[in-house]
Amino acid sequence: MKDIRQLSQQELEAEISLLGEKSFRSKQIYEWIWQKSAHSFNQMTNLSKDLREKLQQNYIFNPIEVEHSQYSNDGTIKNRFQLHDKHFVEGVLIPTPHRTTACVSSQVGCSLTCKFCATGQMKRERNLDPAEIYDQVVHINQQSETHFGHRLSNIVFMGMGEPLLNYANVMSSIDKICSPSGLNMSPQRITVSTAGVAKMIQKLADDRVRFNLALSLHAANDAKRNQIMPINETNNLEVLKEALQYFYEKTGTRITFEYIVFHAFNDELRDAQELANFARCVPCKINIIEYNTVEGTGLKNASREKVDAFANYLQSKNLIVNVRRSRGKDIDAACGQLANKNHSDKTQNKNTPQNDALIDDDGMD
Repeated sequence: MKDIRQLSQQELEAEISLLGEKSFRSKQIYEWIWQKSAHSFNQMTNLSKDLREKLQQNYIFNPIEVEHSQYSNDGTIKNRFQLHDKHFVEGVLIPTPHRTTACVSSQVGCSLTCKFCATGQMKRERNLDPAEIYDQVVHINQQSETHFGHRLSNIVFMGMGEPLLNYANVMSSIDKICSPSGLNMSPQRITVSTAGVAKMIQKLADDRVRFNLALSLHAANDAKRNQIMPINETNNLEVLKEALQYFYEKTGTRITFEYIVFHAFNDELRDAQELANFARCVPCKINIIEYNTVEGTGLKNASREKVDAFANYLQSKNLIVNVRRSRGKDIDAACGQLANKNHSDKTQNKNTPQNDALIDDDGMD
């Protein structure tokens, strides 16, 4: 049977017509699916019993389920979602005093093998479809309402996978998240983060997207970036600079550069100088990120003194800089750690928040 959430609104209308129903029924069903996040036809109470039975006989839902959650003392909630084919992905609720942010995944695993990333140690199994991305947002929004008393304020595509290598499905999910017939969220509250796929950054520009773009940079010279991000060998800094300039020219949206400061790798002032020089290519802001250590990478977070000196240098060059302190240190905080964990591992904190206290964090604007 067909997954009904794979149908566009126009396709759904045609299908409903074939069932002998009036076209307005397709609008009602579409709203149940996307605006009300229904996962069963029995929830669609303004449809006749006969129509609901027809739908049950012809279509299915493939929703994602929260298989396991970890609750940090800082309020962060990390979820392992199980997909209909038994694969796992992660989604995270990140609370701060001023916002709650959902960090969502776009692929099962990843093909880019970035050295510092737990997901990079996993094989890429498949892309997520728009409904699977959408479901992550719905689940995390429910957690935000339950534990913090308000809806999500931001969404970042910074979970498992490279969003721009799942371009069509990511774009479709954002359309549904932003649509009045979906979650009706402003695209300006959404950030898509890429490791640097230049031709797809240019496609974003050509599509005149209205959401924000972040580049995971982590080194501003090619030799160092090649060491930790193999994608740089085919998408080097000069190529990325041209793509980012094109994106800004087409969209007028400033870029966010993400930079993890690693101990004894990219934490010296000369590294900050290289970053400052590169960042001048477009209007931007820079997020300096503390590293959640991943076993086996050989990388660890720079000292607080090094991070502060690094940020202070950038600010002295009149750049906009946020230092994003690590969240969820007492749980599997690094991207991919929880999804790649032994699936039978259950900890005591499942569905039992330890402490919903918040700490200050700059987050994503």
